[in-house]
Amino acid sequence: MNIVVCVKQVPETTAPKEFGPDNRINRAAHEAVVNPFDEYAIEAGLQLKEKHGGEVTILTMGPSGAQDTMRKALAMGADRGLLVSDPALEGSDTWTTAYVLAQALRREEYDLILTGMESTDARTGLVPAALAEQLGLPSLTYASSVEVEDGNVSVRRQVTGGYEEVRGPTPALVSVVKGVNEPRYPSLKGIMAAKRKEITVLDLAQLEIQPDEVGAAGAKTKVLDVTPRPEKQAGQVISPDSPEEAARIIADFLQVNKFI
Repeated sequence: MNIVVCVKQVPETTAPKEFGPDNRINRAAHEAVVNPFDEYAIEAGLQLKEKHGGEVTILTMGPSGAQDTMRKALAMGADRGLLVSDPALEGSDTWTTAYVLAQALRREEYDLILTGMESTDARTGLVPAALAEQLGLPSLTYASSVEVEDGNVSVRRQVTGGYEEVRGPTPALVSVVKGVNEPRYPSLKGIMAAKRKEITVLDLAQLEIQPDEVGAAGAKTKVLDVTPRPEKQAGQVISPDSPEEAARIIADFLQVNKFI
């Protein structure tokens, strides 16, 4: 089984985000890490490889320095890396990102594409569905479990209040949620082996993509303004003399704020 895991390089997730005059995140201000949600997709791919055999490829779109974060995925046990890197990609949005990844995937043989549910920098959660649309593949999203058997992939799709059981033919794209597994830590042996694993770097010309189709020039969306989240306000403490008074105060609060 050939599995491709799409992995994004993001700024360190706990660091406060800084924005430039173009309303884009200043990615150089903080250490770059593997998108935490993608680590669950990597682990899902490795578990399927251990069960069915085959190869796990890591696919990333980003600057040349993204090779450093890709090495973590390789250290976890992935077999090879594929990096799409080109200065013209700067400013790409959801749709153009999916287009570039699709062009790279058209060069590959795969049975399954895995992604995280979203990235911690943009949090749109739209790339998996857009990528599946670009490739004409079944899209099974928000998977809390993934099983492959007899040319079909079955998932438990996380929904409010429970889950749905969804099944589709391979090749297919599956995005996974945090609860799907517990990502493994790279071992010392894995870290040393990752240094020797191949990462192929492709540019736009090799993918037959014109620069004006991607980046800020090809983006279908644009961030017009960025407003910092307001500081969390202290809560109100009440000290009623009786349960009846407490109930009245709570009811008044809910009514004033139009919750009831």
